[in-house]
Amino acid sequence: MDKRNLGIIFGVTSILTVLISIVIFYIQRGPNADIDFGITVFIILSIFGISFAIFSWLMSKRIILLIVGLLGNGAVLAFTFLLLVAMGISEP
Repeated sequence: MDKRNLGIIFGVTSILTVLISIVIFYIQRGPNADIDFGITVFIILSIFGISFAIFSWLMSKRIILLIVGLLGNGAVLAFTFLLLVAMGISEP
């Protein structure tokens, strides 16, 4: 397997982490949802996704995979930050 194909696989994996985060968000809905677990999973997946996007760009030099991966995982990370702020506001 050459570097270009490995870079494309990393790029697709970066986009896949965003999709997994969305699926976990919709599965974990409801009043009994564990927010701490969700926040932890979102942070881990977005950090892996951002690193996969960077490795993808370094190996395959396809800028579109980098942009889509960084924007998608950055949005998940921003959403996670807003969840953390909401938890901090709601606790007495």
